[in-house]
Parts: sequence; C-alpha cells; structure tokens
Amino acid sequence: MSKAVGIIPARWGSTRFPGKALHQIAGKPLLRHVWERCRRAKKLDELIIATDDFRIAEAAFDWGAEVAMTSPNHASGTDRIAEVATKLKGFAHIINIQGDEPLIDPKLIDRLVRELRRDKKIEMITAAHPFEDPREAESPHQVKVVLNSLGEALYFSRALIPGSAPRSGGLSRDCGTERKTGRLGKRAAFFRHQGIYGYRRDLLLRFVRWKTSPLERAESLEQLRALENGVRIRVVMTGSGSPGVDTPDHARMIERVIASAGQRVHGRKRLSAG
Repeated sequence: MSKAVGIIPARWGSTRFPGKALHQIAGKPLLRHVWERCRRAKKLDELIIATDDFRIAEAAFDWGAEVAMTSPNHASGTDRIAEVATKLKGFAHIINIQGDEPLIDPKLIDRLVRELRRDKKIEMITAAHPFEDPREAESPHQVKVVLNSLGEALYFSRALIPGSAPRSGGLSRDCGTERKTGRLGKRAAFFRHQGIYGYRRDLLLRFVRWKTSPLERAESLEQLRALENGVRIRVVMTGSGSPGVDTPDHARMIERVIASAGQRVHGRKRLSAG
C-alpha cells in the first residue's frame, strides 16, 4: 500500500501573533496540540514537523516529535513541506496539516489518505464544510469554495461565490447555508474551505515549481495556482471544521473549548466509577 506522511509546517514569525507555534494553550504549546491530534490518525505512516526555527525544533524534539529543518526563505508552508517531500522518496502521499489548528480531526486526515489511495486519478484533495452561521460567508477572512457535480473545486474566493450577495442585502441566519442562484432556479450552498491538503508527491513537487498565477495573486490563495494549471482538486465534505488560531483571542477561545471538553470527559469517568 502507498505510504503517506503528514507534515506540519511551523514558523515563528506571524504578523498578528509572533511565536504562536509555542504559545501555551491549556498547559501545552499550540503546535503540540496539533501534533498530538495528528498522531491519532491511523492512516499516516509518518508524522513530521517542518520548521526553520531552532526554538520550535528544540521544543518539538523534547516532546518526541520528528523534526525536519528547512530553509528560512520559503514563502509558504507548501514550499516548506515540498522541501521535506523531496527527501521522502518512499512516500506517495503528502498531507499538509496546518500548524495552528489544535482541534484538527484525525478522522479527516485518515479520510484524505483513504481517498488518495482509493482513486489514483486524484492528484490533490482538500476539505470543506457548510458555514454554521451563513453570515460568516460574507467575511473576506473566510475562504469559500464552489464545487462541480463531481465534488471537485471550481473556484476558491474570499468573496461570496457563486455570484454576488443576494439583493436583499446579505445573508440571514434563517436562510441556512443556501441561496437562490437567479436564472438557474437552483440553489447553491456556501462552503467554507478548510486549510488541509493531500497531494500525490509528484504533483506537490511540480506545484512549487510553477510561477505564482494571476488568480492566486488577486485572491492571495495559493490553491488557485493548481486550478490555473489544470489540476483537479477533490473536495471532501465534513459536518464542521476545526478553528484556527490567528490571534491571542483565538487562543483563549480554544483554551475554553479544550477545558470544557476535558470537564465533560472527567464527568463521564466519575459517573462510570460511581
């Protein structure tokens, strides 16, 4: 069976949150939460943290992670994982896992690997889910994806797609995640893109050699480079996504979620013991 590796790119620099990879959340560095969740995935043959920062590398070594040191000149996490992938000739599938999503679902990682192994025509795969609150789709900070009938990405955008916002002036909570699409008379859902990717290794190595594309520059979305070069991106749908940590406020919110989940687990254990 084709081997799969999960790679978590991690850097120290962040415009809004410097050093967030090692920011403490519920007693552990953010990156360690991500790593521990990924270790619960059953389909990964190996898990690597890719970084150019010795502070991150030293901390990750201390908790037992495998670390690959990379160039400090990479423009993106994709470039960073590609450097690591060039040395992993025994792995057919590369899973790019965001280093700032401490609640990443291990089952989603397994699902991407399973799909890559099942269908050899898939070169690139990612995930999406309906917006819990449709009004969030109006935010340019939320990346939307529209799909074709085969479950493949047609386009990614920070704007509302397909088309523009409804004439009524926006989305309401009552309208769900769907709206009418005008002349077609059909309904189109707004799906939030999740920043996890699976690649066939040869596609990843080609991808990072392609020049930045016009749509990619316009939207500041790297995945559009793949679409502009003819790559078909499979999108798996999930019921919900995992929040990322972009600011200290997000970190505090995640900490409350983790604390609440821990209290529920301890409560069930006490009930079982009783």
